[in-house]
Amino acid sequence: MKITEKAWWQHLGKTLKYSMYVCTHPFDGFWDLTNEKRGSVAAANIIVALAVLVEVLRLTLTNFQFVRIHMEFFNAIIIFMRILLPVFLWTLANWSLTTLMDGKGRMRDIYMAVAYALVPSVIINAFMIILSQVITFDEGAIYWFLMGLSVIWTGVLIICGMMMIHDYSMRKTILSSFLTIIGMGVIVFIFVVFFSLISDTIAYFISLYREILFRFI
Repeated sequence: MKITEKAWWQHLGKTLKYSMYVCTHPFDGFWDLTNEKRGSVAAANIIVALAVLVEVLRLTLTNFQFVRIHMEFFNAIIIFMRILLPVFLWTLANWSLTTLMDGKGRMRDIYMAVAYALVPSVIINAFMIILSQVITFDEGAIYWFLMGLSVIWTGVLIICGMMMIHDYSMRKTILSSFLTIIGMGVIVFIFVVFFSLISDTIAYFISLYREILFRFI
């Protein structure tokens, strides 16, 4: 199907709507997400984009009693990367590890599972923006409870998603998730070292070029 076709948009609508079922029926939902082709990468992309948008709105529109941010130092790109990097790092690290641990999930399946698991966080955080405008600081326990609920719900969905996609037991899922977190740290470390070496190399050649100009000109 092409994006210009009506059937493509209908399929996108169905896969987005299916994300609500995944939130409340994670085991059946994640199994059908990939095995019955009831999910789509396009829907996953939209969910991730919504997660970024809602996070930016939460930081900028939430009542100052609950979120204090200095707008002069606010950088939407950092918020953008704060959502995207964990998603893509988890996808890459989990795929790399589960390939060695007889996992059945493909990279696109892992990405879709993580994206669909963000739906509770998107909904709850959007609701929290409105809630923060009508409750007082003394009633803030409701706000913090909802924030904790969104984190826990999303975490549980990710675990369930990895379990169903890779056809793992709960024990093996928890082990692979723990190793995935370590793998994410290793990937970040490698990239930091790599870019540090690149920047040092560039700086060396720039200083060498300047020294040559100084000697011969």
